[in-house]
Amino acid sequence: MARIGINPSRGKTLDFFPARTTVAVLVYAPHQAGYFQHRLDVTRMTIESILANTTEPFDLLVFDNGSCPEMVTYLESLYDQGAIDYLLLSKQNIGKLNALKIIVNSAPGEIVAYTDDDVFHLPGWLLEHLKIIDTYPNVGAVTGFYIRQRVAMSSASTIAFAEKMDLITQRGLLMPRKWEEEYIENSGRTWEVYQSEVSGIEDVILTYGGLEAWVSAHHFQMVCPKNVLQEVLTEMLPEGWSEQLMGRMVELDDLMDAKGYLRLCTRQQTMRLMGNTISEEVAVLAAQSGLSVEAAIVKPAASGLLQRLTKVGWIRYFLQGVVNRIYRWLN
Repeated sequence: MARIGINPSRGKTLDFFPARTTVAVLVYAPHQAGYFQHRLDVTRMTIESILANTTEPFDLLVFDNGSCPEMVTYLESLYDQGAIDYLLLSKQNIGKLNALKIIVNSAPGEIVAYTDDDVFHLPGWLLEHLKIIDTYPNVGAVTGFYIRQRVAMSSASTIAFAEKMDLITQRGLLMPRKWEEEYIENSGRTWEVYQSEVSGIEDVILTYGGLEAWVSAHHFQMVCPKNVLQEVLTEMLPEGWSEQLMGRMVELDDLMDAKGYLRLCTRQQTMRLMGNTISEEVAVLAAQSGLSVEAAIVKPAASGLLQRLTKVGWIRYFLQGVVNRIYRWLN
């Protein structure tokens, strides 16, 4: 059949130009039970805090890594409303590193502000990250909530740069106790485990170009030049794909450090790690940003005989098998 008419787009030019920063969220909620019972609310706060508290121009890209219908419906509604600029839906979980590679290569901006789907973004967060990228040289990653353990992980190049340039202005146990408590609670740690992880590690604060920053960065949330992420991921995935569902993210941090890129954190806290539930404090932060969410009601852990029984290996194994079978029936 002959062509009818001429494509009306021929000869026209775009009036669109992407923002410098692409904010990218990786979402995964396979169901709404167990660990993922409150994930829809947590993810909602991640995305809605970005929309409410970002003053710099940005495009929002969301990659859903095989979530349940309820999550996909929520994301599609945001896309239909124009809140999400780019929505990528995978029918199944393709693994975190593979999803990150697709995100980075799809992002139109020169800066990729990546986050997991359990991070609350505080007002002005992006501006504070970009200040560090635009002030310090050769920055690989900037994060918005400080983790002391990361000073001893993937930070060798940053420390070496600081010592060479005589940039270290403060060293010691400088992290506010409240930040430690938040991290312990929302990462599911105990004080004993946390103390073993940070034993002997000092906090380090740098000043360069009049701007302070912590030596520390992590992969849960990071603002990076796109070309840095592409360089690191290309080297990590020489065949273009990883067979692992999770993992290798610390390897990403290490490789970025080995290549000499700086890994820093904003001086003031600009993010809050939520974990897999909404705490009372996060609910208050949400309200202050004009958002509405209810804190999760978390029942106390079982005690007595039931608690002792669940610690018996074969009983725990049997109960987990029952849970897995019920999940397969439901899905």
